[in-house]
Amino acid sequence: MKINPYQPDQSGVAYSVGTTLDRFIKFKQSDFPFASGELSQLLRDIALAAKIVNRETNRAGLANIGGAFGQTNVQGEEQQKLDVIANIRFMRALSKGGEVCAIVSEEEDAVIDLKNKSGKYVVAIDPLDGSSNIDVNISIGTIFSIYRRKTPLGSPIQMEDIMQPGSEQVAAGYVLYGSSTMLVYTTGFGVNGFTYETSLGEFFLSHPQIKAPKSGKIYSINEGLEMDWQEGIKNYIDECKAKRYAARYIGSLVADFHRNLLKGGIYLYPATKNNPNGKLRLLYEANALAFIAEQAGAKATDGKSRILDIVPDSLHQRTPLFIGSEEMVDQAIKHIEKSKISATV
Repeated sequence: MKINPYQPDQSGVAYSVGTTLDRFIKFKQSDFPFASGELSQLLRDIALAAKIVNRETNRAGLANIGGAFGQTNVQGEEQQKLDVIANIRFMRALSKGGEVCAIVSEEEDAVIDLKNKSGKYVVAIDPLDGSSNIDVNISIGTIFSIYRRKTPLGSPIQMEDIMQPGSEQVAAGYVLYGSSTMLVYTTGFGVNGFTYETSLGEFFLSHPQIKAPKSGKIYSINEGLEMDWQEGIKNYIDECKAKRYAARYIGSLVADFHRNLLKGGIYLYPATKNNPNGKLRLLYEANALAFIAEQAGAKATDGKSRILDIVPDSLHQRTPLFIGSEEMVDQAIKHIEKSKISATV
């Protein structure tokens, strides 16, 4: 029997120790018989930019690049210095690789048209999620989605290339900058995680074929907004407390999602009075994490619809998000639907 060195054995450990991200991507290229290497190179470009941002994040306290930049982004949120730095690093990596024709970034008002008519891919990215936590040394992250353009190569970019539902993603991932730096991604064939080894400058396969537990005992929600929750959310959180579940909320989406993905749990960011359409962005936050969640056996919804089925109508469209272990998400939605029925009786 031929052993696949990149699949986990029965103990969950890879057969071969020391599988680099680059080697893994090359091996997995066979999953895409139509591909000619561009997607693989694009993932390498993202990994390279992540290494640079990791370096900048680690030296933020010494290089005086923490704190506010003094401007706000299109969301009306105060930009941090590292927001700007991360955006520049990823824009450079994505534009110089030659595989991308357009970029949607949280830090940019409009679509960045790279005028690369031979580029096959569109990337939506949050260069530095949770950046307000930098000054207090809490984990932050990068979130990215990759779509295959719809219009023919050689033609100008159109909005149909950009406004695609999450179900059209060909790859998505996140980078977690924490006690160790991890890159987790999927191309629709499962989820794999890689940990950065700083002395060698390489990402190594550390979490092969991640599978989310069907249920868990962790709930993540900003309880400071409880007065703004709808009744169904309040009832679900009361149930979590009655079951003695652990409340864990960092305020950094990538970090909260990553913990729940591995340990089992649910992340909730419902609509509130101040944000009736939700707060998280669909194109470059919710879609990517929903794709990863489903590939790992978890679930993601806005409370009404599957996240990946939502057709976006604006670049920075917001959405409520309920994401995590399948049984926990289902139970939360039952409470929401039950409260709606009670309200109409």
